[in-house]
Amino acid sequence: MTAPVRSSRASAELFERARAVIPGGVNSPVRAFGSVGGTPRFMAAGEGAHLVDADGNRYVDYVCSWGPLILGHAHPEVVAAARAALERGSSYGAPTLAEVEFAETVAAAVPAVEMVRCVSSGTEAAMSAIRLARGATGRDKVVKFAGHYHGHSDALLASAGSGVATLGLPDSPGVTRGAAADTIVVGWNDRAGVEAAFAAAGDDVALVACEPVAANMGLVPPDPGFLEFLREITARRGALLLFDEVMTGFRVARGGAGAHYGVVPDLVALGKVVGGGFPLAAFGGSAAVMRHLAPDGPVYQAGTLSGNPVAVAAGLAQLRLLDDSAYAGLGRRADRLLAGLEKAFADAGVAARLPRVASMFSVFFADAPVRDYAGARATDHGRYARWFNGMLARGHYLPPSGYEAVFVSLAHTDSDLDATVAAAADVAKDLAA
Repeated sequence: MTAPVRSSRASAELFERARAVIPGGVNSPVRAFGSVGGTPRFMAAGEGAHLVDADGNRYVDYVCSWGPLILGHAHPEVVAAARAALERGSSYGAPTLAEVEFAETVAAAVPAVEMVRCVSSGTEAAMSAIRLARGATGRDKVVKFAGHYHGHSDALLASAGSGVATLGLPDSPGVTRGAAADTIVVGWNDRAGVEAAFAAAGDDVALVACEPVAANMGLVPPDPGFLEFLREITARRGALLLFDEVMTGFRVARGGAGAHYGVVPDLVALGKVVGGGFPLAAFGGSAAVMRHLAPDGPVYQAGTLSGNPVAVAAGLAQLRLLDDSAYAGLGRRADRLLAGLEKAFADAGVAARLPRVASMFSVFFADAPVRDYAGARATDHGRYARWFNGMLARGHYLPPSGYEAVFVSLAHTDSDLDATVAAAADVAKDLAA
């Protein structure tokens, strides 16, 4: 069993110091605990499936740095690869063998990808893929889905879910009408909405962008056949299809959600897992589309630290460990945890939905399944805050927002999972009271 949290005094003191020099005291908004209340935990160390905060409290971690730590914290082979690369030099501003090996590894695993361009963040990957789609098609409009998050670039913050939803913000100030004018927002799983978008602007739609498994409004899978529908309509209307797999790439399957669902998009954005915990992302697609990028073509994209050798080494070390047995192990862990959580809620009489794809899931306090952003917003986020804080007090670190996904890692032991289920049973009784 995990130990209860004793004190958060050190975290509280650090938060006050941070607020004086960092906007909101955090460098990414959801870390501020704004939707769940209380003091954000300042972490001092991670080991395997556990985090240790500045007060010395130990937590079973289901955030996993928002997904990339699929092997757990400080995995020895990932650490060794990063250390060896760092000892050779932190950055060169020149090509390396590791970049080539990384691109070959991604291209071999992801069905849609023949060529890869490295970047440093998921925002860069999605932003660059969309610029590429516009350049390759000669069209301007982008169709995206309400609640899907593709990073914080101006054109994509329209109805963006994730941190924007968590903070209750409208589309962000600082984004001009012109930047958002070519973005068309439709409902997730809404075929009629997609058809209407193409009816209105079909000859000018460059791209349909989606998270193939929505994971920034809580986890909301595609309806059966919906991804196939997107593939068909984009191909028929001369637009490209982007799967933003920053969350799902190498997480739901080695080949990502495209492989999991058997649907091949034109472009894929990758992040999280591919960096092994370091700032690394990429986008890729067919050679015919990717060759529009400079220096082969006219679409410009660049980055001084793109393909950073330390990040690439860590990412490669992680990707090489993700074989069939690894995904089977993740599946067994998720099965055990989800079965226990569902029983805990059912025994307490608490209405909860736990949608899952592979080793990702969410906790929605709702009576009915959630299919879109409106449904996610209508769930009981006040109850989620109580759930989060109850679990945190018992030593289990979950996403501090009901709009985020929960991640299982290969470092989670049966003892970790069973302790989480036992804590959940206690918290569920409190929620029912």
